[in-house]
Amino acid sequence: MNLIVTVFLPLLTAIFAGPLLKGKAYLDPGSGSFILQILIATLVGGLFILKTFWQRVQTFFRSLFSRNKDDQEE
Repeated sequence: MNLIVTVFLPLLTAIFAGPLLKGKAYLDPGSGSFILQILIATLVGGLFILKTFWQRVQTFFRSLFSRNKDDQEE
């Protein structure tokens, strides 16, 4: 099994993926617009999630940076 993973799998990958490397790509304006929409949607979605769970985020950071009562007594 180890021989298959270390020798034959990379060899087969190189043989079958080699011809794919010669392809050419073209991005038309529609593709660029679609990529921009994906990035904006990701940003807006992340902000919505942050807004939704803001109380949990605040509690996490307060507990992370606050001193415990046991630390203050010492």
